[in-house]
Amino acid sequence: MMDWNALQLMLAVARAGTLSAAARRLSVDQTTVSRRLKALEADLGTALFSRIDGCLIPTQAGERAIAAAESMESSAGKLQERLSGALQSCEGSVRLTAVPILMNRLLIPNLEPLLAKHPKLQLETIAETGNLSLNRRETDLALRFARPQKDAGLCRHLADVSYALYGAAAGGHRSDALITYEETHAHLPQARWMSRQAERGGNGQLRVNDAESALAAVQAGLGLSLLPEMLAASDQSLVRMTEGPAVLSREVWLLVHPEVRQLPRIQAVIDWLDKLFK
Repeated sequence: MMDWNALQLMLAVARAGTLSAAARRLSVDQTTVSRRLKALEADLGTALFSRIDGCLIPTQAGERAIAAAESMESSAGKLQERLSGALQSCEGSVRLTAVPILMNRLLIPNLEPLLAKHPKLQLETIAETGNLSLNRRETDLALRFARPQKDAGLCRHLADVSYALYGAAAGGHRSDALITYEETHAHLPQARWMSRQAERGGNGQLRVNDAESALAAVQAGLGLSLLPEMLAASDQSLVRMTEGPAVLSREVWLLVHPEVRQLPRIQAVIDWLDKLFK
């Protein structure tokens, strides 16, 4: 009989990508994770991961083992739901992920009504620029800019977010300096727009990797950057630098894992998100 704890550890390593990150998720030390993983590989008689560029990548045997463990995890979750009665009540844990600027500036400041209405709800908020996997059950709900091409679960268009150029309201900002995005995020629509402006002589010294950092840099008077109007327009520390319509617009999509879509606690969070974005 396989040790379920060992399989959970394997899933944590697969989802985290490194032993140290898995150790943080499991609240144990890295040595313990390494020892238990080696013991599992010895029991199975095969290597589950290969180390490539500092990351642990599942081997072919590892991919099969991970798929089987995820199926067991899903079944165990369903059993726990039925036994606890959470299927009929709005209680239990919901994992919600979004990019940092939406999580920190929109979702968390408006959480009080949701939590007050559902005192047994436990909401786990994850501010993450990367896309956590619904299929691997790394999250239950996700807010993402642009419609996802894979690992989408059930998805629907939630809102359109317009962007405009903002600077520090207090003055003293460098009017010719644009806060742009570093290379790995150069594909973002706002990054492409600012890149075109930079080619006309507005390039700045600072590059960031997410809108939350761009917002902080603008507030610090380090330059100008495109920011979501739904957040920046009400911020008295900022001033809109462009007149007329928005420079660009981005879609926000809501994703949910199909196996949990009908749970009352999931529906409660979805209803709250709908009202918030309206």
